Amino acid sequence: MKKQIVAFLGIILLLASCADKKNDANVKQEPTTVKIPFDWNAANLYFLLTDRFNNGDTTNDVNFSRTEKTGKYRGFEGGDLKGITQKIREGYFTKLGVNAIWMTPIVEQIKGGTDEGNGFTYAYHGYWTKDWTQLDPNFGTIADLKELIKVAHENDIRVLLDAVVNHTGPVTEKDEVWENTWVRTSPQCMYKDYESTIRCTLVKNLPDVLTEKNTDVELPKQLVEKWKSEGRYEQEVAELDEFFKKTGYPRAPRFYIMKWLADYIAEFGIDGYRVDTVKHTEENVWQEFRKICDEAYNQFKQKHPKQYLSENFYLVGEVYGYGIGGKQLYDFGDKKVNYFDKAFNSLINFEFKWNAKQVPNYEATFSRYDSILHTDLKGYGVLNYLSSHDDGEPFDAQRAKPYEMATKLLLTPGTAQIYYGDETARPLEIDGAEGDANLRSPMNWEDVAKEETKKILAHWQKLGKFRKKHPSVGAGKHTMLSETPYIFKREYSKENYQDKVIVGLDLPVGNKTIQVAETFNNSEELYDAYSNQKIKVIDGNVSFSSPFTIVLLEKYK
Repeated sequence: MKKQIVAFLGIILLLASCADKKNDANVKQEPTTVKIPFDWNAANLYFLLTDRFNNGDTTNDVNFSRTEKTGKYRGFEGGDLKGITQKIREGYFTKLGVNAIWMTPIVEQIKGGTDEGNGFTYAYHGYWTKDWTQLDPNFGTIADLKELIKVAHENDIRVLLDAVVNHTGPVTEKDEVWENTWVRTSPQCMYKDYESTIRCTLVKNLPDVLTEKNTDVELPKQLVEKWKSEGRYEQEVAELDEFFKKTGYPRAPRFYIMKWLADYIAEFGIDGYRVDTVKHTEENVWQEFRKICDEAYNQFKQKHPKQYLSENFYLVGEVYGYGIGGKQLYDFGDKKVNYFDKAFNSLINFEFKWNAKQVPNYEATFSRYDSILHTDLKGYGVLNYLSSHDDGEPFDAQRAKPYEMATKLLLTPGTAQIYYGDETARPLEIDGAEGDANLRSPMNWEDVAKEETKKILAHWQKLGKFRKKHPSVGAGKHTMLSETPYIFKREYSKENYQDKVIVGLDLPVGNKTIQVAETFNNSEELYDAYSNQKIKVIDGNVSFSSPFTIVLLEKYK
């Protein structure tokens, strides 16, 4: 009987061994059981226009009688919070490796529109605020926002809203200008020096908030009348009284706005803010905002200890024209300002698209970014992008290089900003559109079923998931291993967590041999996340065949 059992077990082991050998060449890496620390410098941040991504609720498409004919893509198209939540649930962001979403402002916008030369325009983009305390019904409800954050956090995705402190919305037939104790309507900015960049209006007819003011002002009559008509005046005033009593801040315009923006943190637990038009406001404003945001975030964490994903609140600033080469300083010509100081975790890197276009090879960019991020910017970060909602000269306007774009963006050290549709080659040049409307067409969901789009999306997904799984890619130390073919490694450590990967680019199709002895041990099993293969290290090398020119090597399991 014992001999029969032993023989039977031997057959089982033999069959299992054969099955293993059969599957070795096409094996999927199992999800890691080790908790991967989240690092904002390694994040995959997906930026979308709330109105243009996905329409999850057609009943809210028209509000405030915004029915006038607009220029091409200058009106509301129907995208909303429910549409974003729907795509989170479907796993679209998870498959792309996204672990943070930034959406354009969702607060209530002006009711009317303007015509500044590109056709009649409504505030579909969210940057023309009418009331910071209310969501715009075109985008959704408070319940919709709560649900989005809840579902995002359940899927390990952080949520960034967009903060506008610098200005209100334009003046229209339906929207009066606020009192001169709150805003200035002239002069228009000349951008020659510090003063002509901050004490002025960004463009014509965009009232500039008096952020330098330190004396008490009354609420704008428009808000008083609005809140009374909505039956919430007493509640809003009581909350303001409590805030100013607790903080001791003057009732100056900027502190009202900061209080209103902080409410979205304390009440809903958003994970961060992307801050608009940073350099057009005094730098001390952002140090004050940092303090108010941190206090609100701590308040939320204490009340909801199981509902937050990041230990600290994240602030990333739009200092238009800042580049990583400036390190911690932005130069106005007559004054240099450090916006990182007691304020921002990160700044948008307007330089990256030029590096991606002009620098002759990957290594020149990778090694330079690695050096700056681990020395002059240590403790801070940059947000790299290659296309956006207001950059009229994107890296690939014709969408002719979607594979190269993904490779450069997702493998460069620093936070990566994927602009909605980068991963599906959404067109950036639209017949009949003028100016930035070209950059803001609805998400091209109809193209996702096409074979070429599927291939492009698959490339972004492979790189995105690899980057998400390995903080070493965005936040680790970079070392070139071979110039030709180009192979490098990234290493990251935090407390007891260690992460290391090897990446090869522009490798030959077919057979490949890569030296890995400095990073991985003999007999160790590795996994190529690009071709989906398990490979063993032999004599310090891995040798295998794949139909791709990219290799993404990680330790198997």
